[in-house]
Amino acid sequence: MRIKINNSNRLSKIIEKTTGVKIFSPITGITTDSRECKAGDLYIAIVGDRSDGHKYINDVDSINASAALVHKKNADGKLNLQQILVDDTKKTLGEIARKWRDHFDVPIIAITGSNGKTSTKDLLYHLLQYKFNVHSTKGNYNTSIGVPLSLLELKKSHSISIIEMGANQPGDIKYLCEITNPTHGLITNISSAHLEGFHSIKNIIKTKGALFKYLKNGLCFVNCADQRIASIKTKGKRVTYGLLSDCDFPADIHHENNGSIVLTINTKEINTNSRNLSFAKNIIAVSSVAITLGVDWKIFQKRVLTYIPPKGRCNIMLYNKITVIDDTYNANLESCIAAIDYLMAFSGKGRKILVLGDMLELGEASSEQHTKLGIKCVEAKLDAIFSLGKETKIIHSKANNTAINLHFNKPKELINSLKHHLIENDTVLFKGSRGMKMEKVISGVF
Repeated sequence: MRIKINNSNRLSKIIEKTTGVKIFSPITGITTDSRECKAGDLYIAIVGDRSDGHKYINDVDSINASAALVHKKNADGKLNLQQILVDDTKKTLGEIARKWRDHFDVPIIAITGSNGKTSTKDLLYHLLQYKFNVHSTKGNYNTSIGVPLSLLELKKSHSISIIEMGANQPGDIKYLCEITNPTHGLITNISSAHLEGFHSIKNIIKTKGALFKYLKNGLCFVNCADQRIASIKTKGKRVTYGLLSDCDFPADIHHENNGSIVLTINTKEINTNSRNLSFAKNIIAVSSVAITLGVDWKIFQKRVLTYIPPKGRCNIMLYNKITVIDDTYNANLESCIAAIDYLMAFSGKGRKILVLGDMLELGEASSEQHTKLGIKCVEAKLDAIFSLGKETKIIHSKANNTAINLHFNKPKELINSLKHHLIENDTVLFKGSRGMKMEKVISGVF
């Protein structure tokens, strides 16, 4: 991860105040990856599960980095860069970002949830752009490292900010709120994603719910369609949305004859030009935020139609009369079920084919979650299932009545089989967790 710094003097003063160390050279960027480091950067040496960033101090020195934030100094007397010694580099980065945020009096909208955080954030960014100069999380910089880096890109010219917050373990959202000091908050949904780090859905609710509990004087956008979210007590003001008539933003979902979804939100008709139910739910969520912040309904309706989803999020492509749905960005049980519904909503006489990689980071719940997905695959009556990985063997065994049901341990074997089986008019959905790299299967086949 790397960001540019627009106010080197302010950053230097904040670092000096935080660490008690005077900065000798101007800092024009910050990076946690030595491979992305440029001259003038502050390099943050992070100790991770697989690597220790302190090993690359010599590398960033040779690039003429300005300084390095470390918790153990490199004793090489030939180094030119300044080494700033702290107890914990990750926490110090968070403290620097918190003090940077204190310089800005702008609304900050925090978005968290089990699914759809990045998609919701990107859509809201698109909808607010016409009215505000919007600062937003870069990509999915939503971790204890990514959020501070995102905040450090906030400028005086920005009039509003959208910060995405991810959580892998209890306490993560509370910590990110303390750094970010959000004024508004939205939780997309709460599901069993990432159970490996939480061990129970109760811990996930408590962790995600920390956003609403932090907003004592702020505004909480509450998804009433999700009972887990609706049950979270809030001390700040509430704006509700969902598929219930007594919400502040009540919504209905309709399908056109071609499968395209049309929404009615607060009696306003919203054409989505999409068959993607997850996208429709994102629209309902962001309508509550955008309209509350002063976006006109007519502008909202127009900008929804001009939104282009990022790569890997239900992108539709056509290859030799074969429709490909690229939903490879990530996967958990809820998003996979939604993706299968999306696939089955496509009209036409061609076959509906699912190409599925493992759902990862589910811990002890992995077998149960893959079993449930296998049941969904059977209920959907798919024409073919091609599965890849260790965990999807469960799905392969469950769907033994599917006409074509093939399992593979290696991507190359899957790619070769798909090339052999696919024919004109097929509609093929590619889905899997980030670590399965299912996008490479797509590129290998087409």
